[in-house]
Amino acid sequence: MNLSEHYKNLFSEFLNKVKSTNVLVDELIDSENDNRYGITLLIRPPIFIKNKIQIFLDDLRKIEPIQYYYRNSDIHITVMSIISCYNGFDLSKINLEDYFSVISKSVEKEKSFAINFEGITATQSAIMVQGFWEENTLNNIRDNLRENFRQTHLEQSLDKRYSIKTAHSTIVRFRNDIKEKDKFIELLEKYKNYNFGKFGVNELEFVANDWYQKIEKVKLLKTFKLEKK
Repeated sequence: MNLSEHYKNLFSEFLNKVKSTNVLVDELIDSENDNRYGITLLIRPPIFIKNKIQIFLDDLRKIEPIQYYYRNSDIHITVMSIISCYNGFDLSKINLEDYFSVISKSVEKEKSFAINFEGITATQSAIMVQGFWEENTLNNIRDNLRENFRQTHLEQSLDKRYSIKTAHSTIVRFRNDIKEKDKFIELLEKYKNYNFGKFGVNELEFVANDWYQKIEKVKLLKTFKLEKK
């Protein structure tokens, strides 16, 4: 898949839909009854990358202060949603050692790699930083996870929602319709190709998490180190 074209197409679709209608509001963002929970393998960008993202988010807040903006603690890249969040998931009901074993097998011998956060894209429900990688390590890990989990009877929902193929990071969700559409879109256009920086991925975090990866609800289960180049 051509990542640049994919991100570009998403952004074009976003512009067309927002201009003709508006965004898709997430009705559960502020709900106290949202008990969706699951487990995810993810990447945490370093603080210097997150701080650059916050500069962008601060600019967006000035135009649309009421939208949901991700804090540094919650920013991540999903490698694979092992069990997608759903109401009723109970972490105590699964054997974590079995999951550790499958993930460990899937990442062994895979080497550290770099991701470049360059530009932004969007859908009707979210704004994302575009992630690009040069090596094929991320694809290898994902394919390994798919194959290795397929050979087990463990609860999992890999690719059930969609087959993940990018390295984006969601940084904004919509609480309400955009009121200042022109100004908002103008700012997105300004950051469309902005380079937030390049960073090395040396480890992956396996976490239990809510839908929004809020630090208050996230539990680190295990860290998996990648081989140094």
